[in-house]
Amino acid sequence: MAFPGEMYKLLTAFASLFFMLPVAEAMDEGNTIALLLGVVITAIGFCACLGYYARKRDGLH
Repeated sequence: MAFPGEMYKLLTAFASLFFMLPVAEAMDEGNTIALLLGVVITAIGFCACLGYYARKRDGLH
């Protein structure tokens, strides 16, 4: 588990990278679909990893 100081450093690094991203001038339907698909795939991947961890911890896998 991360200590508060380490978590603050990590959050600061992510925030600085986020604010350095270029601003999109226009967002059409293709970009919206790609963004939503990316969010869905990321959520499914996160849940899969969480399930794998839970099974491994309980000794079922």
